Amino acid sequence: MIPDYYSVAQVADILSVSKETLKRWDMSGKLLSFIHPENKCRLYHRSQLEDFEEAKRLFNSSWDEEFLSKPMRDFKLIELFAGAGGLAIGMEKAGFTSILLNEIDKDACKTLQYNRPKWNVIEGDIANISFYEHRGKVDLLSGGFPCQAFSYAGKKLGFDDIRGTLFFEFVRAVKETEPKVFVAENVRGLLKHDNGKTLEAIIHIINELGYVLVEPKVLKAVFYQVPQKRERLFLVCIRKDLAKNITFQWPSPYTRIMTVKDALKAGELYPDDVPFSEGQKYPKRKSEIMAYVPPGGYWRDLPEELQREYMKKSYFLGGGKTGIARRLAWDEPSLTLTCAPAQKQTERCHPEETRPLTIREYARIQTFPDTWLFSGSLLSQYKQIGNAVPINLSYAVGRALVRLLNDIEMSHIYSAETEILTPDLIPLSV
Repeated sequence: MIPDYYSVAQVADILSVSKETLKRWDMSGKLLSFIHPENKCRLYHRSQLEDFEEAKRLFNSSWDEEFLSKPMRDFKLIELFAGAGGLAIGMEKAGFTSILLNEIDKDACKTLQYNRPKWNVIEGDIANISFYEHRGKVDLLSGGFPCQAFSYAGKKLGFDDIRGTLFFEFVRAVKETEPKVFVAENVRGLLKHDNGKTLEAIIHIINELGYVLVEPKVLKAVFYQVPQKRERLFLVCIRKDLAKNITFQWPSPYTRIMTVKDALKAGELYPDDVPFSEGQKYPKRKSEIMAYVPPGGYWRDLPEELQREYMKKSYFLGGGKTGIARRLAWDEPSLTLTCAPAQKQTERCHPEETRPLTIREYARIQTFPDTWLFSGSLLSQYKQIGNAVPINLSYAVGRALVRLLNDIEMSHIYSAETEILTPDLIPLSV
């Protein structure tokens, strides 16, 4: 159910602006909040947000209808750069059957193999794998290739120009398998990487491969039942011979924004509180300083003498550095998880206890199921979780891809029936 009233934090997340921006809008009259008579919190009514496109999508969402999407048949999936399974789990939940997953990190491979013994997990360098045996048998090829700088001087931006990069290997897998659809996910920064030249090269190569690229889109995980302010760029590509009269629709947003409380406490996302697990610890002095940071706060919320002690020379530099000494808040989504929750630049402190998030807390904020176990050292586990695509985000994208492939399937069936019927429609000559 869509609520009628929203807090400042919720509106900031819905509109993708900062709380400071909302404060300025309040002062200028652009978007006025009001004070709740009982708890004295600043609130907004739903009617105030309906002119904003982001809010319109939330209020008019087709989430419930789209959630029922099921594959018409057994769609086959190959996943590259699979990591610890963030994308693969979501695709599995959407109804895809994985026929091959490739990953070079040995701990991530052990994670995949332990949790899904029947998956065909191939550990090792993608450059050493041939995909020809799967040619014509793959409905979807997916993966998050690492973004590498390409060289452009005097180049035509074609397939041969990217040899030696992991994107080349991703493209090679597409050429060798010829899937109906392929999807690549990456960081938002790819849009502007090297002044847009990297994306320009990728678009050129996609066309050269014989695929139509859907307009690239950055999806914000908070809109897809993920309690985290994480963004991922998705490129969806349809084989040209199948793309006629086919339109891909991006997934609709969920009807509310999930918070850290949703992740760590029993409720809509999980039936029980987060289970106990191992986690990193702060050194004694750091723990003493972090104890002064309020929920949702960071280093600027410390007493000035502690700011100077903690930040050292960085205290005198510009920039907000809002990730430093950051404590999460129960009623807000988490900041984007990184590979190390205790490092100074990427701290993710528990909302109440003065410690970094544990492994299972980390996993829940990425919406992994509690039954999904991670292999390797503590640092390796954090890295696997931090690098993953949130499961509920990939699940939403997976359902959208199921609908796309269903449409392609129906189009193919219709075309075949038309070819059979057409001769009967031609009048006989007298």
